Amino acid sequence: MESHPDILEMRARHERAATTPRAQAIEAMGVITGLYLAASPWIAGFNNLSTLAVTNLITGLAYALLMGGFGHAYERTHSMAWAAAALGAWTVIAPWVVAGDVDTTRTITNNIITGLIALVLALAAASSASMRSDRGTRGASSGYGGRTSS
Repeated sequence: MESHPDILEMRARHERAATTPRAQAIEAMGVITGLYLAASPWIAGFNNLSTLAVTNLITGLAYALLMGGFGHAYERTHSMAWAAAALGAWTVIAPWVVAGDVDTTRTITNNIITGLIALVLALAAASSASMRSDRGTRGASSGYGGRTSS
């Protein structure tokens, strides 16, 4: 299976996509967003709300790891990006879902803005992972493995 022509072509396409400035920018902004989310309880000043502080810390670190792993495992980017998108959506709703009375103006504003940025970056990563950079190179006349059919 490792030597299948389509797998080799797909890996080459993903390798080319991972080295584009757009993919690198999305990855870098995603890591920064995740690290900010992890540190946001102390930056925005709601670290005394321990349930949301721990939630943001864990979610932010997980998001940064997912987004930072794109360059090393680009063929799995599509599923990793959807997991990161789920973390971004969780960040938006977390102030109302976690235990305790943590839905203050500061926490809501911080989590909605950070969560939406995280969601947009993850969706951008998912779209770039699903885009075919070699669209149209194999026409209807080409058969299995790029050979022309007779």
